[in-house]
Amino acid sequence: MDEKEKMLAGEIYDANYDEQLMKERLLAKDKCFEYNNIKPSQIEERKELMKKILGKTEKNFLIEQPFICDYGYNIKIGENFYSNHNLVILDANKVEFGDNVFIAPNCGFYTAGHPLDYETRNKGLEYAKPIKVGNNVWIGGNVVVLPGVTIGDNVVIGAGSVVTKDIPSNSVAVGNPCRVIKKI
Repeated sequence: MDEKEKMLAGEIYDANYDEQLMKERLLAKDKCFEYNNIKPSQIEERKELMKKILGKTEKNFLIEQPFICDYGYNIKIGENFYSNHNLVILDANKVEFGDNVFIAPNCGFYTAGHPLDYETRNKGLEYAKPIKVGNNVWIGGNVVVLPGVTIGDNVVIGAGSVVTKDIPSNSVAVGNPCRVIKKI
């Protein structure tokens, strides 16, 4: 199994010295740089470039600048997707957003994690677990979603939350660590 296959399988892999992964990251970062430097008023040009960055998009979406990702091809967004400024998606594994997802400024979705054992971590090894966000989800400002988390449908995540575990559908969740405080 090569490093990319290990990455997508959620196994420990080497992202720092694998030529294929380094090239793919640099290509995505170059495209993000280009995207972030298009005039905000050039909405159609921005949309067309974003379709080249992301793995899958639907027809209606808007991602405010700046936007940063690692690979891009692991990200899928549903219909009527909106994210405000400073969205960061570290997509070493799949990151999927359903329909009608709204993301406030300064949010991060991080599939990558690092071993607790410092000797392994110091070798530059890491792992990546997928993130999934359901339909009709509103994510408040400055939210961080960690590796392996699934957020159900019809969920509101309060501003400043750190989502470390799955959040069930039809709920409001807040805090660090994020927890359900109310059913909808």
